[in-house]
Amino acid sequence: MADVSIGTPEQLRDPDYMPDIGKAVPLGIQHVLAMFVSNVTPAIIVAGAAGIGFGSDQGALGFPDMTYMIQMSMLFAGIATLFQTIGFGPVGARLPIVQGTSFAFVPVMIPAVAGLGTAGLAGLMTGVLIGGMFHFCLGFIVGRIRHALPPLVTGLIVLMIGLALVRVGIQYAAGGVPLMGKPEFGSLAMWTPALVVVIVTLAVKFFTRGFTAIAAVLIGIIAGYAVAFAMGQVNFGNVGRAAYFSVPMPFKWGFEFNFAIVIGMCFMAIVSAIETVGDTSGITKGGAGREATDREVSGATFADGLGTAVAGIFGGLPNTSFSQNVGLVAITGVMSRHVVTIGALFLIVCGFIPKIGAIINTVPINVLGGGVIVMFGMVCASGINMLSDVTWSRRNMAIFAISLSLGFGLQLEPSALQHLGKTAQILLSSGLLPAATIAIVLNLILPEEIED
Repeated sequence: MADVSIGTPEQLRDPDYMPDIGKAVPLGIQHVLAMFVSNVTPAIIVAGAAGIGFGSDQGALGFPDMTYMIQMSMLFAGIATLFQTIGFGPVGARLPIVQGTSFAFVPVMIPAVAGLGTAGLAGLMTGVLIGGMFHFCLGFIVGRIRHALPPLVTGLIVLMIGLALVRVGIQYAAGGVPLMGKPEFGSLAMWTPALVVVIVTLAVKFFTRGFTAIAAVLIGIIAGYAVAFAMGQVNFGNVGRAAYFSVPMPFKWGFEFNFAIVIGMCFMAIVSAIETVGDTSGITKGGAGREATDREVSGATFADGLGTAVAGIFGGLPNTSFSQNVGLVAITGVMSRHVVTIGALFLIVCGFIPKIGAIINTVPINVLGGGVIVMFGMVCASGINMLSDVTWSRRNMAIFAISLSLGFGLQLEPSALQHLGKTAQILLSSGLLPAATIAIVLNLILPEEIED
């Protein structure tokens, strides 16, 4: 429900309205808290897959690089959000859209950096840059490709994203992939903080209201962190070594073109663009009670792509609009883009302070695992919810069955692709790309009704 003490109903529905600064600042920080965990988690997962390590000096590249990736997640989430809220030229919806690191790309990025003879982080960041440029170009045509992605296809894609990630959540909760084969992996000591996160998250989500319920995952992770600290699992040794201020470094890991990674990033950019169109419509409907204009939809897509491309230059990951903040606008009733701009500035400040990234990096991997079990499960649930809008004819059931079987099957057994080239292995082993491609193609070519 809108808080009329902030402004009149007409003012609250106006994106250009600026509430009193004393109320605008906490509203902006609220947006940051609602998305913070989800924003930094993809960077931690990808860094772990690349062998950078977690919470200590373990890993091929070590602690400073993990902190750097967390730092870039905050910095470029803020910059991309400014592209949306302030904008310039055709870029930006000029709406209260919060940008953050996208989970959708994670199933493609993990095999891109973990083995298979890939180009590693250099190839990934080059792919992020090129994929962002492709995403930007989608702003010119995004309205015309929506018909190719009905709920049958988008629901399957979202479900596959969640299914591709749930294994990561379990591994993290049990102690993390680096601990595989060691006695502590899967022990009660590892699982206890993770389960505390899950239990507290559920309790807060369903027994509280308002912003507290929205920040349930963050509160759950804080509770799990406290338990892990009491159990001696938190190490602050690296915080003292982190700098108080640093600037991003262009092409920190080099520039290396990898065809498979570029194709994967471009394909997922299409999915991300459609997601942003939905979030833009959700913002205008929930906050202003109207449909999004064509200029707002295209501007949001331009900002999505530009934010991703710029992040890739400096070692950041792909950005997209954050759906949880769409819900926050509907709950608060505050449509002001300037409120979200304040939150973006807070993220940018945090992005220049490695100490903050180092503190985040003290969160034990099993605590993070508890949080991502909830988040990735919700991704699956969101996909199923989207599929509930599908009319389950024989045609649609066949499309879903074939796409899910082949996509999920290849994800479960990537060795079935061992005789293919490395590019094909990277593209197909995620499971997401083959499932989505098959679903899109079959949906376009199969007739609406199949005769007996």
